[in-house]
Amino acid sequence: MPDLLLTHGYFLYEDPKELKIMKPYVPLGILYICAHLRARGFDVEVFDSTFSTLEDLYRHLETETPSVLGIYANLMTRKRVVEILRVARAAGWKTIVGGPEPGAYVREYLEAGADVVVIGEGEITIEELLPALREKSQITLARVNGIAFLDEDGNLCQTSPRAQIADLDAQPWPARDAIDVTRYVRTWREAHGKGSLSFITARGCPYRCRWCSHQVFGMTHRRRKPHAVVDEVEWLLTTYQPDMMWIADDVFTIHHGWLRQYAAEMRRRGLHIPFECISRADRLNDEVMDLLAELGCFRVWVGSESGSQRILDAMDRGVTLGQVQSAVAGCKTRGIQTGMFLMWGYEGEELQDIEATIDHVKRSDADIFFTTVAYPIKGTPYYQRVQSSLVQLKAWGESSDRELTLRGRRSARFYEFADHLLRDEVELARLQRGGGESPAEHELRMKIQFSREGLYSASCEAAT
Repeated sequence: MPDLLLTHGYFLYEDPKELKIMKPYVPLGILYICAHLRARGFDVEVFDSTFSTLEDLYRHLETETPSVLGIYANLMTRKRVVEILRVARAAGWKTIVGGPEPGAYVREYLEAGADVVVIGEGEITIEELLPALREKSQITLARVNGIAFLDEDGNLCQTSPRAQIADLDAQPWPARDAIDVTRYVRTWREAHGKGSLSFITARGCPYRCRWCSHQVFGMTHRRRKPHAVVDEVEWLLTTYQPDMMWIADDVFTIHHGWLRQYAAEMRRRGLHIPFECISRADRLNDEVMDLLAELGCFRVWVGSESGSQRILDAMDRGVTLGQVQSAVAGCKTRGIQTGMFLMWGYEGEELQDIEATIDHVKRSDADIFFTTVAYPIKGTPYYQRVQSSLVQLKAWGESSDRELTLRGRRSARFYEFADHLLRDEVELARLQRGGGESPAEHELRMKIQFSREGLYSASCEAAT
């Protein structure tokens, strides 16, 4: 019987969208916790649900000797996590939940069956929590910082915040030996011809975008030493032979001096691996883009969000449209693809802002762009701003924050027209840049006219 069983409640084969994308990555968060606790002498196992089934996890919980179950929960896994909590409690397990969502919904997770909610980083908190749970004393539990629980009378008890881990280099690497990492690489290769793995160089993001959650790492940015990261990269390349990598930092290029040192160490060791990462337009200058190209970066994801400077300012994005367009152009000249994240429906958005976004994407000509309709995540300034207008369409345990809607927001049909219009306008602009007239242009113009008329017609429809 282990001291702790960790899982994350994400099941790839239950997700039709992810099955089409087929780009799974290892659950680094719980692997970091596993490694930390093992280094402190705890017996920790991981049930990696990615390639498993809910029934397999239930069978494990119902047939193994119960101890403590720790579940990572996020925006998209809430429903499954609530179901897992119910089964685990019935089978006699003590239950802990943590991750980016439970800290915003402490009472809800406790009432759904969690014995303890871990708020913030989990390593040191769980190290102290496991012995406290063995004592079965709420007095002892109350001495553990960074948690919440219900007392015997059902009152919510939340302890003092847990200080962030100051020295990330003192932490062991994720316990990748606890799961079948090779299956992730193999799954990528079978679907895309190339195997990929992920790693992080830092924790946290210091920027203050109003819609973004900072539940786990707070408003911090703590970075590992460049040579320590290169040690891990070299080990990953030797151990698993991936063809590419995903640097899973919130913003990889924040610290330019760090990036210089990292590139120099990779160069010194003769290491080179294609990778993609997330950045911000204001952290991509000529030197940084040169370094990214040298390191093998084949794609940078930029959170453009909107083509309206007015909306960007309302979001507190801290970037300008000119910076985004310049960054995309600079990456193109260096052979680096760019991807854009775009957000419809942010508070105050009007038709002219949507038209501005379409124009912005056409001008920028990013290689890939994805859109979403803005959704307020509890605990963010955006959520606080619109909270009085929120409508919950399903019971909390059956839904997620993505399924919240706002009174007065335009209809789903409106944003579908916006998506079609954006995609076709960008495609037409690309054809026109190619020169000459083609039959496809006439068809695109017809589709654009239809979508624009639909967009303006649907602009007065409220969400239902």
